[in-house]
Amino acid sequence: MKQKLIIISALVLLLALLAFMVKDFFFSKPDSINPYDLELNTIRNGDTALTSYSETGQIKTSLDEIHGLATGTSGEILVSGKDGVEIFEATGTLKNKFNIEGTAQCIAVSKNGSILLGMTDHIEIWNNNGTKLSQWNSCGADAVITSIATDGDNVFVADAGQKVVYHFDKKGKLISKIGQKDPATGVPGFIIPSPYFDLGISKDGNLWVVNPGRHSFEKYSFDGRLLSSWGIASMAMEGFCGCCNPSNFAFLHDSLFVTSEKAIERVKIYNPDGSFLCLVAAPAQFEEGTKGLDLAVDSDNRILVLDPVKKYVRIFELKKP
Repeated sequence: MKQKLIIISALVLLLALLAFMVKDFFFSKPDSINPYDLELNTIRNGDTALTSYSETGQIKTSLDEIHGLATGTSGEILVSGKDGVEIFEATGTLKNKFNIEGTAQCIAVSKNGSILLGMTDHIEIWNNNGTKLSQWNSCGADAVITSIATDGDNVFVADAGQKVVYHFDKKGKLISKIGQKDPATGVPGFIIPSPYFDLGISKDGNLWVVNPGRHSFEKYSFDGRLLSSWGIASMAMEGFCGCCNPSNFAFLHDSLFVTSEKAIERVKIYNPDGSFLCLVAAPAQFEEGTKGLDLAVDSDNRILVLDPVKKYVRIFELKKP
């Protein structure tokens, strides 16, 4: 009997201990807080860095979804998205709109005025009047085209699905693939956890590609040689964080980098050497959860930000002294 009482007492104590642990797990506030979420909310809602730009205008789009943003040869602002493309004057007045079949995830304009659309797995060429001029071959069933950049006869296309950059000629003939992992040449390979993979051509004629999983920019020659890279993985203002940032970028006329991010929805500017310069738009200026803040810069050095949630092109200009 004594032995049974000892066993029963031990069981009672064990059950009491388990009950305490369960209560502590479900009801203790400190243990229920995700430190990462807490820090993210602190940055998003309490970022007090002085912005050097102010929002001076908005252009309302009418597409059901908007994904791509570019500027034209005569100062037009072009927006691509689900089933269509809209072309606005620099003032924001709608100049033209035409329908397409499918969703153009990205858009670029060549020097001759042709419009290049990234249609998930292939490129289409259109003119300003809404006439389809050509369609290139598919990049493959796994392709997810997210960015296009042109320079003369060269067209570079970012494929987030297959983690590679294609170098085409102006007629769509594949010249080479850029950025595939190669330890012999020091190319690290692209890490792309989500479909945000941007590229652009700098004023000095080099190809810059975001390696979002590494939170860095990589500079390549047109023949695919890795020349340099920069980037800081950090939640601080000067860095990039999360699974894959920056999500988009563009160049100001003096070769400064304009970048945007998701999770921490902000727009920033970096010097050509990669050092942080200033904040353009703070996280609190966007709806929480906004993704796909595509960027462009017009002839007046205004920074154009595509806001897919509000369906605006938002215009930011440097504050006057």
